[in-house]
Amino acid sequence: MLNQIDLSRIDLNLLVLFEAVFEQRHVGRTAERLNLSPSAVSHGLGRLRRLFNDPLFMRTPKGVVPTDRAVELSASIADALARVRDIVSTAAPFDPASSTRRFTIGAPDGVSAVFLPPLLERLRASAPGIDISLRQLLPAQGETAPDRAWREAFAELEARSLDVAIMPSDEIPARFHRQLLYEEDFVIAMRSGHPFAAAPTLDGYCQAQHLVVSLAGDPHGFVDEALLRLGRSRRVALTVPNFMFAIAALAESDLISAIPRRFAALLGPRFGVVSLDPPLPLPGFRLNAVTPQAAMADAGLAWLLDCLDTKAMRQAETGA
Repeated sequence: MLNQIDLSRIDLNLLVLFEAVFEQRHVGRTAERLNLSPSAVSHGLGRLRRLFNDPLFMRTPKGVVPTDRAVELSASIADALARVRDIVSTAAPFDPASSTRRFTIGAPDGVSAVFLPPLLERLRASAPGIDISLRQLLPAQGETAPDRAWREAFAELEARSLDVAIMPSDEIPARFHRQLLYEEDFVIAMRSGHPFAAAPTLDGYCQAQHLVVSLAGDPHGFVDEALLRLGRSRRVALTVPNFMFAIAALAESDLISAIPRRFAALLGPRFGVVSLDPPLPLPGFRLNAVTPQAAMADAGLAWLLDCLDTKAMRQAETGA
């Protein structure tokens, strides 16, 4: 175990180097990411090997691969660096007008379409140097318990590879801060002129050909559960991996689909897709912005949550 004198002699940049090499698995790409020369990266790896008394990364024709010891160290180093970054980020006042930070937000694509346009407008007007990385979040297949369905998102939040996760769940572990953005429900969407729009009955709904959004291609969803309670069923003719595929497919076919209301209101007119209230009860849900409680000391992150709240919720409530 390292004592206090040993720690005083360690260059924190070596841990940053370890993190980058572990993620990139390549000396050249690591050098580009850290704005170093490949020889400087190689020299740093040599110091890391002496520090941990292990080769850490083995060269291959395509780059480097971590040793078992490096894999073992990776989570602890990522956690240590995340904590240091949290401390440093709160040391200097956050000024959105001059900040050049990049925030990473994860959300399902049907949600991103709602909050992204007003967020970009807010950035353009008051924070032109801030950048956003947007990632699609999906629940784990086959998991019904929210804490397990979204476990990967929770893990990425704690590792600080995600700044904010927006998820359709109210069951958020206590170690996370939760902020309600808006409430959502489903409509039945179809191309303009679709026969179902003229007679939107339950019988017509069950007789139509349906599209379901499912990453894994599973055609059975919450609509089928609702139909089953009524003693009814439907034919799912097509599954697609996300809502953007869905609305494009609806525009060019006779398929119908249950999609989020605000997503349909925002993008439907662009694709010639119309929507109606469903002819059967379908569940609604609440969209929450989630981040670790410890991260709320970061003034920049608090500012981002405020942007999402004041803009996305207003967009959602008005349908504008």
